[in-house]
Amino acid sequence: MPVLWLFILVLALGLIGFVLGRARALKDAQGDIRLLHSLPSYYGSNVLLATLIPGFAVLVLWLIVQPMVIHGQVAGLIPERGMTDYGSLNLAMSDVRRVAEGLDIAVEKGALSAEQARDIRTEFTDIRGRLGEVGVALGSNVQPYVLQAAQKYRTMNATGHWLMTGAVLAAAIAGFAVSFLRTGKDMRARNSVERVILMLLLSAASIAILTTVGIVMSLIFNTIEFFKLYPAADFFFGTTWAPSFGGGSELGILPLFWGTFYVSIIALVVAVPIGLFAAVYLSEYAGPKVRAIAKPLLEVLAGIPTIVYGLFALLTVGPLLMSIFGDGGLGWMQGGRSVMTAGIVMGVMLIPFVSSLSDDIINAVPQAMRDGSLGLGATKSETVKQVVLPAALPGIVGAILLAASRAIGETMIVVLGAGAAAKLNMNPFEAMTTVTTRIVSQLTGDADFSSPEALVAFALGMTLFVITLALNIVALVIVRKYREQYD
Repeated sequence: MPVLWLFILVLALGLIGFVLGRARALKDAQGDIRLLHSLPSYYGSNVLLATLIPGFAVLVLWLIVQPMVIHGQVAGLIPERGMTDYGSLNLAMSDVRRVAEGLDIAVEKGALSAEQARDIRTEFTDIRGRLGEVGVALGSNVQPYVLQAAQKYRTMNATGHWLMTGAVLAAAIAGFAVSFLRTGKDMRARNSVERVILMLLLSAASIAILTTVGIVMSLIFNTIEFFKLYPAADFFFGTTWAPSFGGGSELGILPLFWGTFYVSIIALVVAVPIGLFAAVYLSEYAGPKVRAIAKPLLEVLAGIPTIVYGLFALLTVGPLLMSIFGDGGLGWMQGGRSVMTAGIVMGVMLIPFVSSLSDDIINAVPQAMRDGSLGLGATKSETVKQVVLPAALPGIVGAILLAASRAIGETMIVVLGAGAAAKLNMNPFEAMTTVTTRIVSQLTGDADFSSPEALVAFALGMTLFVITLALNIVALVIVRKYREQYD
């Protein structure tokens, strides 16, 4: 049974439990809701949760454990010669899974019977050609041990799915039966449901925290491995970025940091004035009708995918700047990709971040401060300049720092708009690159993950993580101080 249908079946069983549990409680109270300890919905919810939680827990656990067990069993069929041929066990196992999926597709389309897929041998048929007929392309001929491993993979996978179906349904039905039989008018259903909900909320918070810890730990461990192979002083203070898998790489981070901060500074120069002025207008001058239309339209910019911004930079902004600053104009620009191209487009992307946060912060300034300024004879503009903005300044600074951390971590706009040249240059019309784009390029392709050229991506990520974390902490501290002052 497919996982989706199994999920739907367990969910349907839980909904049935909700209806029956509620009805059983009302029946035990002879229809008098006053005799129930809790509201009827709590009794139904108790059966629902008792059905869903065991079923889904077994389903998730099975989906995690089954691939590991199958991998361990099937990997034993790959000889050492096969690992050498494919480069590593993981590559060999990916080919095994590809052949197994191809056999499944061939059976579904009728190109092979189930018996043929189970008993087929490479000595008697062209596996690659037959799978190609059903749309499964293989890069090379299928070796006998790969086919044998794929057949065992299919068998174990099918058996595992049937066992998973039985285990999940058994757990769900057991939870349904136990909770349904315990349901009665004196049962403290509300306490039970609220306790389960509390545990679910705690689990959700724990997953978020553990995910963050896992990301940080993976960065730390791989960064340590990198610095075992490459000197830290050369990495942090080197002025040349020239990775080479053939050896002799120079992995100085300074050109990447320069490009990152240069693009971010230009983006903030564009985003901060426009975003701040827009926030002042929306909060202090715009009427309710204008605000109701302008604010959602402004925030639409935040929903545009960054790849679209990147294409806009490559196809529109770059050529426009070339026509002004290129060979046909001032001659400062050699190509459409430059720091200025990426910075301008990234600044447009950051406008809603600055404007929306600043708008909320300006609106949080107490109205009494405005009324006091106006009552003393100040004009509207004087009130905004000398009372509202100074009072909102800590929060505005926090919004700008949050936008800066967003700019530092941007990738797609820089890839398409700024180019890939790692160099130290003051000319904003030259192509440069950033830390994020180098991380992508270092982990793209067939890279040996034990080499410094691949591990450097984790060192770059760790360095960038520390910088953005520091900016976020500073921003949150400033905003929190502001909120404590006016809440």
